[in-house]
Amino acid sequence: QVQLVESGGGLVHPGGSLRLSCAASGFGLETYAVGWFRQAPGKEREAVSCINNRYDSTYYRDSVKGRFTASRNNANSTVYLQMSSLKPEDTAVYYCAAARVLCRVLVAGKFLRGYWGQGTQVTVSE
Repeated sequence: QVQLVESGGGLVHPGGSLRLSCAASGFGLETYAVGWFRQAPGKEREAVSCINNRYDSTYYRDSVKGRFTASRNNANSTVYLQMSSLKPEDTAVYYCAAARVLCRVLVAGKFLRGYWGQGTQVTVSE
């Protein structure tokens, strides 16, 4: 079965850290850019980060720069999002998406063919 599966979400205190994983099954990620998106209740989905398949170049939205780091391990078809110094406003369902496009296209959501994961909840609260 071809799918992306996220894991690693949970409840964390402000200032804490989490590492999200996005694992591909049924296909390899080596030719795909992989992005992370999030959607908080009552808000639109927004792109958080993306890592290209070439040179591992990355994109981060301004509000997470310096706190979040994306990385990939093509050998096990997994992409990671290390999140540190978490804030309550980071609370959301986080989704990963993979597509054979550049990150600047993927983060804009302007891809016709790709894969989405089912999402993992991240809650930052006292």
